[in-house]
Amino acid sequence: MTETYHVRIEKDYLVFSAGHFITYDGDVCERLHGHNYRVAAEVAGPLDENHYVVDFIALRDTLKAIVDELDHHMLLPSEHPQIKVEADETSVEVTFEDRRWVFPRGDCILLPVANTTTELLGRYIGRRLLDGLQERTGSRPSLVRIEVDECFGQSAVCELRDV
Repeated sequence: MTETYHVRIEKDYLVFSAGHFITYDGDVCERLHGHNYRVAAEVAGPLDENHYVVDFIALRDTLKAIVDELDHHMLLPSEHPQIKVEADETSVEVTFEDRRWVFPRGDCILLPVANTTTELLGRYIGRRLLDGLQERTGSRPSLVRIEVDECFGQSAVCELRDV
C-alpha cells in the first residue's frame, strides 16, 4: 500500500491587487488593467519526523510573504520577446510596438516570465514557494500546486514536481 500526503492552504489574506497587461495572438496587446488575485497552495511530499508534509505555519508565512511582495504593484514580464522593459533606479519604461508606458520603479515588479498570465504567475509563485520552503525548513516538497484566481471563478493552476 502506498501512502501520499497533501496539505492545502487557502486563506482570505492570501490575496494581492496588481496591474498588468498581456499579449496574445502574437501581436495583440491588451489594455493596462488590474485584478484582485487570490492564491491557494497545495503541497505534497513524504511525512517528516514530526509527521508533517510541511508545517502549516511555514507554508502560510512563506506564501504570504510572496503574495505581499506582489501586492499593489505593476507586474511586468522581463522575458517577453516583444515587450521591452528597461529599468533604472527611478523608473521603468515599457514598450510594445508603438505603445509606451513609464512607471515609477518602486511601483513595479519585473517578473522572470514571458507574459503576465495567471498561469505564469502561478508558476512564479510556485517556484518561489518551493525555494522559500527549502530555505525555511531545510526540505523541499516533492510537489506544489498553485491556484491563482484572477476574478471570482476564473483561475489557473500550475503544478510543479521536484524530480
